Amino acid sequence: MIRLLIADDEVLIRGALESLLGLEEDFQVVAGVDNGLQAVAAARELTPDVCLLDLEMPEMDGVEAAGQILRQVATKVIIVTRHARPGVLRRALSEKVSGFVPKSTPAEELAKVIRDVAAGKRYVDPDIAATALGGERSPLTDRELDVLRAGRDAATVQQIAERLHLAPGTVRNYLSSAMGKLGVGTRREASQVAWEQGWI
Repeated sequence: MIRLLIADDEVLIRGALESLLGLEEDFQVVAGVDNGLQAVAAARELTPDVCLLDLEMPEMDGVEAAGQILRQVATKVIIVTRHARPGVLRRALSEKVSGFVPKSTPAEELAKVIRDVAAGKRYVDPDIAATALGGERSPLTDRELDVLRAGRDAATVQQIAERLHLAPGTVRNYLSSAMGKLGVGTRREASQVAWEQGWI
């Protein structure tokens, strides 16, 4: 029996995945959650065999949640995404994610990917791989990317600083450097460019 955790903030999609995958005789859905923080907590508590994480969730995105889960739990992670932006795949693979599939994947095919990943294989959708290979590399440092990522759902520099355990002045320096490298005037623009390129 393959025990699954499903995390997706879209209730309809999460419900559909839970229902369809629950029909498979060798799958047991042990949890369905709607954000990255809940995914990390549920994975720690339930130790599923495979975690199916949406890329874009509130609180913490799928790749960030995957990194935290894989550092704390002996499990495998598959990222499910609607947007195959360049750079995101590289980020996911650096966090040791085992699978990367689009939301358009048929349930039957997704079930096969889950079985393969549970057996220790890796799977990356060929179209996503082709897109990622064509994407340009980020000119930003890991810390600058961390600050822009946190800034996507943090309203103030203070909130970014608290989330990353940095001084507000340090956050301002990283933001200023990132804005300069990207040739934009605001941190929101910098975050948007980095998101569109798939760097965060």
